[in-house]
Parts: sequence; C-alpha cells; structure tokens
Amino acid sequence: MDGILNFFFEFFGQFLGGLWTAISNIFKGIGDMFNFPKYVEIVNAHTTELGGVAWLYAVIGMLLIIAVLVLLVFLVVMGLKKFIRFRKKVNDTNDLVEEVQALNREVMRLNLEKDKILSMKVSQIGLNPNEIAELTGDEIDTLTGNTDKPLEEGESRFFKLSQVDALWADYVPPVYDNEITLPEICERFRNFACSRLGLYYDIKIIRLFLASFASTRLIILQGISGTGKTSLPYAFGKFLQNDAIITSIQPSWRDRSELFGYFNEFTKRYNETELLRAMYEATYNENIYLTILDEMNIARVEYYFAEMLSILEMPSRDEWIVDLVPNVWENDPKHLDAGKLHLPQNMWYIGTANNDDSTFAITDKVYDRAMPIDINTKGVPFDAPFTEPLNLSYKHLEEMLDYCKEHNKVSEENLHKIELLDDYVIEHFRLAFGNRIVKQLREYVPAFVGCGGTELDGLDYVLARKVLRKFESLNLSFIRDEIDGLVDYLDFLFGEENMIECKEYLRRLQKLV
Repeated sequence: MDGILNFFFEFFGQFLGGLWTAISNIFKGIGDMFNFPKYVEIVNAHTTELGGVAWLYAVIGMLLIIAVLVLLVFLVVMGLKKFIRFRKKVNDTNDLVEEVQALNREVMRLNLEKDKILSMKVSQIGLNPNEIAELTGDEIDTLTGNTDKPLEEGESRFFKLSQVDALWADYVPPVYDNEITLPEICERFRNFACSRLGLYYDIKIIRLFLASFASTRLIILQGISGTGKTSLPYAFGKFLQNDAIITSIQPSWRDRSELFGYFNEFTKRYNETELLRAMYEATYNENIYLTILDEMNIARVEYYFAEMLSILEMPSRDEWIVDLVPNVWENDPKHLDAGKLHLPQNMWYIGTANNDDSTFAITDKVYDRAMPIDINTKGVPFDAPFTEPLNLSYKHLEEMLDYCKEHNKVSEENLHKIELLDDYVIEHFRLAFGNRIVKQLREYVPAFVGCGGTELDGLDYVLARKVLRKFESLNLSFIRDEIDGLVDYLDFLFGEENMIECKEYLRRLQKLV
C-alpha cells in the first residue's frame, strides 16, 4: 500500500513541481522586467566605457521599453474589446432568436384564439346554437356555438347551401310579366308601396333608384335618419315577391368573412351567412335579389366589401367568382365550382348610410363604383289604388335597361357640353371626371330617361352626386369665389332653368365656408 502511495506522490509531484516552476518563472520574469536596481547596476557598469552618455542611452532604452509595454497593453485592451463585442453580438443574436421564437409562439396562440372567436360568432351570421341543434340534431356548445362531434362521413360541410339544393331541386319558375315597361314598374311600385305598405315615395326617387340598376351593382341610399332609406329596397323586394336580405353591418366588421362566412377548422363545417345562402339560392332562378347593407358605413366599407368592389368591376361576369374553400369534397353543393361561388347576376347590393359622428366617411373608391341616391325628405301621403305585386325576371329588366342604353343615348350635344364642363373643372378646381364616371353617366342617364325622366335631369343628378361631391375634399375657403363662376358656366352651357341639383349643391358648399 505504501508503495502505491509513494508512486502517486512522486508521479503527481513531478506534474505539480513543473506547474509551480512555470508559475514561479512567470512571476520571476515579471520581477526581472521591473528590477530597476539591476538596470542602474547595468548603467553603472558601462559608465567607465561610455561615460555620461550611458545614462542618455538608459533613458532612450527606458522609453523604448515603455513604448513596448504600452503597445502590449493596447493590443490586450483591443483584443478584450473585440472579444466583448463578439460575445455581446452573440448574446444579442441569441436574444433576437429567442424573441422571434416567442413571437412565433404568440402568433400561433393568436391564430388559435382567432379560430375560437370565429367559432363563437355563429349567432351573428344567421344561426344561433339552438337553431343548429334543431337542424342537425347535434349537441351544441353554448359558449362556442360548435357541435361537439366532428363532421360525420357523408355529411355536407355546407348545411344551408345543401338545403338550398334540396329545396330548389324541383323548382318550377313562375310566369314572369315580360310585357311591363320601366315607367309602368315605377308607377306600379309607387302605388304598391302606398296601398299595401303605407310608404310614400316621390316618383323621381323611384326613377333614380330603378335607373341605378343599369350602371352599377352597388347603390348607396344616404341622407338623414327616418326618411325611408331602408324601407325603399325592402318595399321593392316585397313588390317583386322576393324579400330583400337585410344584413346589419356591425362596427367590428373588417374582412370578407362577415359577408361570406368562414370554414371552421374545429368542426370541419362552413359557417354560412344568410347573405351567402341567398347568393347561392339566386343561382337557381331568375328572380331579382336585393341585399340591404344596413348602416353600411358604421364600419369601413373598403374593409369588409373590398373584394366585392373588385369583383363587380370585372368586365366579364364569368370573372365574378368568390373563393370559399381551397379544396373540393364530393358532397359539396351542386352550384359550387371547385370550391368557388359564381356571384349571381340577378343580385344588387343596396347600402344605407347616415353621415354623422358615429359613422365613417365613405371613400372615393367606394363612391366611384356606386350610385349614390340622396333621400333627405319624407314622402308626402297620397291616395293610390290597391296594387298587386309583380313577378319580374332580372333578364327582362336588363333587356329593358339595355334597350334604353341603345335608344336613349345621351345626345352628342350634351356629351360635348360635358367635355367643356370637364375642362372648366380641371382648369379651375384641379379635378377630373374620370372614365368610370363618364361610363356610368352613359348607362345611367338613358335608363333614367326610360323610366320617365328627362335627359338633363339625369345628367344633373349624376354630375351633382358623382362629380361635384368631390369638391368636399377641397379647401372650400379657397374655391368659394370660383363656385360663382361654375354656376354661371352651368347656366351658359345648359340654361338657367336646368341643372338645379348641381346649383343647389354648389350653393350649399358656399354656405359651409
């Protein structure tokens, strides 16, 4: 045992002795570097040979030594700084990577939360949990509105649309009145609203409303509250025996899912809105469908309706397509094409708007694509005969409107005057009509004439609501004096007795200054 201990003592003693020698030699070397008495001894030893110059050489030597030491210290400090910066950069990179990972986790959490929130909104888009349970027989989570069990094999993920397929499978179209004319529709609807619904409309409002169908799919009814903006399309739906779909806009609406619904990843069902159901139903028949976007500017129209604005601008109706789901199931509704819905050609969208502090301003992007109609007066009661509703095909309506475009074209004289007015507005107000407005003018005015109005009244209305409205975005105090000149120019072009809407609108702008 003692032999083993002696072995390890000598073995490790050799290593430790060498380590101690290395450390002691380092300190001995440092001591020799700063052994100033030895330096003095060396100088004295060479004084006999070099004389007093030896001390001069000693000073030079010390300066050189100090320079070397300073250089060494500088190199060490720079090396430490680079090392510290490197370590800091590595640490910052690691912190950034950890932050990115944390953000990714947060995004995943928020996506899951969004899906849960969407699944809780079933009651806002046409069905409440009790209705789903009644229709499907499934147990419903009263908090989320989801069925407890997943979609069964063979069950359609589009419940409402599949119901439409079943209900309309044996549909027999009614006998449409294809002999009625546009003026007759206007007069008959006015009498129907009065005699059946107790609603009173000026014949000009009805002409403006019906003529709008010729130029755009989006019509905006605006004005003070209580003047019948919502009741007008509602009554027209009753008149056509096809009730309008009323979609009440909510302040929180920000995307297309509020209109079309969304696919629920938890239940594997598509949560369908009433508007989507009506769109799908409209593909089965030729009836005229009206969708009322009630209080449309209580949320930003360009958010939730942006996709529709773009689609309805497509020149070919074959391009009026909305993607609903990215894949295809065998039992998807019949009129869906590869998960896409072709927007029905027989549906128009009627937005109602109040301009007050609780709403958002409707942007030019929306106004340029729509036909605004101002309703600022209540209807005057009158007597009307009891009037029956009407079966009207959208194809017959469009045929009449197309006939108007062909036979009631805006006169070349008035088109030339419009060009002169455009030049005047550009010169004095730095505004231009734009091709879209001119196109709508060419479509709207003939239809207004076909409904019983006059060409100048139609031009007057379009210019006031589509062109002069843009003056509100200008600095009214700077253009106030120019307005009088524009009124005089309108009198020069169209006569003092015409363009009443434009002149009244310009006078109201002057009063705002």
